[in-house]
Amino acid sequence: MISRNGLKLVTVGALAIATVSLPAFAGAARDRSTATIELSAQGSGVQKKNVPPKTVQPRVVPRQAPVRVVPRQTTPRVIQRQVTPRNITPRVIKPVTVTPRVITPRTGGTATRKVYTPKGTNATVVTAARIRSAPARGVFRTTIRGRNYSVWRSGYRVRHGNRWRTFVALGALGVLAIGAYEYYPYAYIDAPRDYCDGLTEDGCQMVYDEVQTVEGDVVPQCVAYCQRQ
Repeated sequence: MISRNGLKLVTVGALAIATVSLPAFAGAARDRSTATIELSAQGSGVQKKNVPPKTVQPRVVPRQAPVRVVPRQTTPRVIQRQVTPRNITPRVIKPVTVTPRVITPRTGGTATRKVYTPKGTNATVVTAARIRSAPARGVFRTTIRGRNYSVWRSGYRVRHGNRWRTFVALGALGVLAIGAYEYYPYAYIDAPRDYCDGLTEDGCQMVYDEVQTVEGDVVPQCVAYCQRQ
């Protein structure tokens, strides 16, 4: 049997061996690690030669078929509007009966024939241009002693006072008797009294007289009387 003192000696010897062996083992491991790092560094510095480049295959994207869009069919919106019919009572217009007004023309005492004596000695002197070319309707122009005046054969109106006056038809003035000749009313002329006297170039006598109007009053007016042809 091993004595107690012998066991102590064995234990001390084992500890001494362990103390000596551990630093050596650690140094050896460190040397192996250093050698491995140096070899790795040398291996990384070597250049690879004759290595072909890596071929990268192009990426093929599959072609998608076009998307067909179906048009959207929209049903039209129908709005029904109810309109209530409007009852309109017809307007009854009563006819108005107008009694025609009979106007007796005033021509110096007789309605059908008037005797006229030209003034002065210029009865045969031509003082105005021709007026027989005047139309039956509308306005016509003539010249009396170098001045222009309007000639009307129908529908002649003048401003008398503050109102318009429409002269009666020429046929209502009657016949003008000058000597053995008769002159018939032919046209109204808007000439004043001083220029309404004498004969025209085509033989019409100008007379400044009181003439009846449609409104019922009498207005002084220049009238041309001509012989019938």
